[in-house]
Amino acid sequence: MSTSPAPTDALIDEARAAGRGVVKHTPVTSSAAISEACGGSVEMKAENLQRTGSFKIRGAMAKVASLGATAARGVTAGSAGNHAQALAFAARHFGVPCQIFVPAGAPISKTEACRAYGAEVIEGGDSLSEAVAAARARASETGMTFCHPYDDPVTVAGQATLGLELLEDIPLLRRVIVPLGGGGLAAGVAIAVKRARPEVKVIGVQADVCAPYANQPAPEGAVLTLADGIAVKLPGEVTRPLIEEFLDDVVTVSENAIADAMVLLMERSKLFVEGAGAVGVAALLSERVAPARSGITCVVLSGGNVDLGVVPGLIRRHETRAGRRMILFVRISDRPGGLATLLTILARAGANIIEVEHVREGIDLHVRETGVQVVLEVRNRLHAEAVAEAAEAGGYEITELQSSHWTGAGT
Repeated sequence: MSTSPAPTDALIDEARAAGRGVVKHTPVTSSAAISEACGGSVEMKAENLQRTGSFKIRGAMAKVASLGATAARGVTAGSAGNHAQALAFAARHFGVPCQIFVPAGAPISKTEACRAYGAEVIEGGDSLSEAVAAARARASETGMTFCHPYDDPVTVAGQATLGLELLEDIPLLRRVIVPLGGGGLAAGVAIAVKRARPEVKVIGVQADVCAPYANQPAPEGAVLTLADGIAVKLPGEVTRPLIEEFLDDVVTVSENAIADAMVLLMERSKLFVEGAGAVGVAALLSERVAPARSGITCVVLSGGNVDLGVVPGLIRRHETRAGRRMILFVRISDRPGGLATLLTILARAGANIIEVEHVREGIDLHVRETGVQVVLEVRNRLHAEAVAEAAEAGGYEITELQSSHWTGAGT
């Protein structure tokens, strides 16, 4: 049994009232592509379309609303992500001061979003843990309230409002797959769903590089993962017993599976979902979780604040794995017109030339030869083979450096 009392129904109702007019009742959308791929009826709770871009606004609104007169002293947090933006928005809504401590080098887009919501952003050290410590110190010094991103019963109650929406919107709900980081969202959803429908299975999903709830020790130092929003090294004191009591299972997914899920959601569902928000889809596609045999399996897409810097890499990787991108190394005559002739052959074969680079160092070349590395966009693997054959027929020696066929998520 849980040693941490779960939020009461009354507290969850108060959290819902606190968010009224601000927290969106986000849509549930079906996905034929994912349903066909995993063999079940799958729908997705698009919390990536939530205000501030993630579910965090639910808990933040509930927390600030619960402070009463002490809210006037202000709120503070150590965060460089979704929690910071949500708390800044909630503080502005209730008209209270907000200070956000971020580690040095935090993403400019996220710190500027906090400032846009009216928060004071302060650099608080070289790591997130130092930023959190600085926020706690400020709260102790000034009487401000430190707002934890997940380890707080009121915050858990706020996240539970998402579970209430699932119950209202999906009568045939049989299984819920939810991202699991610190545990606030997973615990809140599970509590709301299980109290009303105990037969519904709730499964938490973590990234395998950092999965404390799956009994995988967190690595030392910074954790590099696409799912940085759930890269929590230690279970919460409040949330851990709730996770143990209310969740049916916890699974992990690989970085490859997360990357595949993010691209699939962009390409087939037209949904921009961050890595932490896509882990549920990754779990289905990589067969870490099976959909319910009957009824609806709902995947919670917890956030959409994607770091734009990772998107080009995701696309390049996907196109290569899908056989739509190839890299060739070609030896050509180091004479005028040698490169132009090669590129003409490739273009006539229907390849889109993305990048051309001369390579002369570190390889065995004739004195009148040069090496050329060419990045091409092609239609599929068969087209890639036809392009290479066309170049060879033109008298060029071809070495294919990369062009693989996609074989499924997580492979």
